[in-house]
Amino acid sequence: MPDLFFIRVRLLSVAIFLVGALLLGRLWVVQVISGETWRREAEAQYVVPLEDAFSRGTVFFRDKDGAPAAQAATLKSGFVLAINPQAIADPAAIFGALQEIVPTIDETSFYLKARKKNDPYEEVVHRVSPEAARKIQDMGLPGVYLFEERWRYYPSGTLAAHLLGFVGFEGDTQAGRYGIERYYDHVLARGAEDLYVNFFAEIFANLEHSLFYQEESSREGDLVLTIEPEVSRFLSNELDRTTKKWEVRQGGGIIINPENGEIYAMEARPSFDPNNFGDNSSLFVFANPLVENVFEMGSIVKPLTIAFGIDSGAITAKSTYNDKGVMEIGSSKIANYDGKARGITTMQEVLNQSLNLGAVSVMQRTGKETFRDYLFDFGFGEETGIDLPGEVPGFLDNLKTLNDVEFATASYGQGIALSPIAITRALGALANGGVLVTPRVTLRIDYAVGSSKTIGYGDEKRVLKKETAEEVTRMLVSTVDTALRGGTVKLPHWSIAAKSGTAQLVSPDGGYYKDRFLHSFFGYFPAYDPKFLVFLYVVDPKGVSYASETLTEPFMNIAKFLITYYEVPPDR
Repeated sequence: MPDLFFIRVRLLSVAIFLVGALLLGRLWVVQVISGETWRREAEAQYVVPLEDAFSRGTVFFRDKDGAPAAQAATLKSGFVLAINPQAIADPAAIFGALQEIVPTIDETSFYLKARKKNDPYEEVVHRVSPEAARKIQDMGLPGVYLFEERWRYYPSGTLAAHLLGFVGFEGDTQAGRYGIERYYDHVLARGAEDLYVNFFAEIFANLEHSLFYQEESSREGDLVLTIEPEVSRFLSNELDRTTKKWEVRQGGGIIINPENGEIYAMEARPSFDPNNFGDNSSLFVFANPLVENVFEMGSIVKPLTIAFGIDSGAITAKSTYNDKGVMEIGSSKIANYDGKARGITTMQEVLNQSLNLGAVSVMQRTGKETFRDYLFDFGFGEETGIDLPGEVPGFLDNLKTLNDVEFATASYGQGIALSPIAITRALGALANGGVLVTPRVTLRIDYAVGSSKTIGYGDEKRVLKKETAEEVTRMLVSTVDTALRGGTVKLPHWSIAAKSGTAQLVSPDGGYYKDRFLHSFFGYFPAYDPKFLVFLYVVDPKGVSYASETLTEPFMNIAKFLITYYEVPPDR
């Protein structure tokens, strides 16, 4: 009998110890890991919560060393100014007092609401600053109340706006509408009911879920982006200068690490301020054209065509062809940009002079089916898998027919439509030695419980032999050193591989415009061990014909900035 008593005592002691350990563990999580969150929630209980008072995870940019830097998206706190019309005897006096502190208050709206004597609650102004709220509170105005509220705030304004997106209403709830706000809404969102949960009630009612998480994807957390704000700002400024100079209606750029797919900057024009997205009359401006739109890219496809030919064994870098200036394929005529014949011409000159007939010759030697297989191996016609919403796959349906003309035009970047992120990803395989990687804009998820998850896909695929990528890189370096702007933009101590592209824009009436073009440009550096690949495009620049004229200068400015900012050592 005594033994049974001691056994029971020991079992009870063990049970008490285990429960105490669990409670201590939970207290550590709440006070240490989530202390700031609980502090804000405790403070919120001193005011009447509103439907739009919400909590949401923070999004951070990263610095050039990869550490979290400035906040890209956070919460801002303020107050709702409300009135009880039944308690206001002199609306004019109340309005006059409030207007001195909150000049934005609308007089007509205030008086209409103040006359609703059967309504005890009317909201007058949102997002009143804490300083203004204190002044109003000190005045002790009858029938005037202040209620705390929080809203999404983007400290950098328009910077990376298309990538970030914004938070807006979907029915009665707020959720991410575009960009990473939408893609990672399941991570960033916080349930309104969580703001006022009793701590001990939560423990005992949901013990298992309070202490353990069975699905990592369901955890709430913050995001650290791959976006470096200074790099993004420099790209943004270059786009602004370029679009203004050439009166461009649309353009954009991507700066990516071709080795691992991390995107340092992604900017599009026209842009918007996510803090004031209601000021835009068209939803078109919110969609990210770098991911959600496709274009015929023109001559930046030619290095890929030559890579396909070399990789398949159909040509070598020293192969030649007879350039007659014009080629008849069925009932169609294909010509170089200037219609001139070059005679016996090398593959290097195909890139140097951007010769359409050279690209067609390479495609023909490679074979239509092999050429098409390479295009699909490079991911054209499918999504890249970037962690942004609304991605549009490329359009290559015309290559399913094996029509000779369709393949001829595809070899120099016309007739097939690709998204900027898709062509950037594909060109990255030339830079990194022949491997297709998945682009990404998020570096890491920091979960509220203390753990973190680095975003990485591990689905890299070899699409070219390493020797092929190195050979095409050598050719592109030669193009920059000798042909691009006559070799005047060459950097003596850093090798740069680059190519411009000019494509006719499709007319809605069928066919192509004769005088409207899409200009594109890509380049990577240092060419034989690249840290950066830059892609730029502009739509319909005015008073200029070729991309080498519009985009060489901004590309070189960006290259010089990155080399300096990241202290990239010379490679030659």
